[in-house]
Amino acid sequence: MLQTIYLLGCILGFALPYSQLIPFAIDHGFDLKLFFEQLFVNHISSCFALDVIVSSLVFWVLVWVEGTRLKIDNLWVYVVANLTVGLSFGLPLFLLMRERKLTQKAISV
Repeated sequence: MLQTIYLLGCILGFALPYSQLIPFAIDHGFDLKLFFEQLFVNHISSCFALDVIVSSLVFWVLVWVEGTRLKIDNLWVYVVANLTVGLSFGLPLFLLMRERKLTQKAISV
């Protein structure tokens, strides 16, 4: 059940951000200057942007610490998922793989 929830989080976490990024990219290309101008256009958008940036940094620490502890392979994948799609995809993806690893360990004991 928990794995299903994480999988649904992955799907939503991928689809929803890209539903906004793709039209931006179609209209403006990969204009990073414009992207960051619009990201920090006002205090509210800046608040959300900074919240996600700080949360992403903490997520990277979680991936490294928990991933190392549980001996999860290819930890870089979750950081790349976070950087290319977002925390909304990287976090549930990591939690899904973490849950699978915990289930695998419980079965083998």
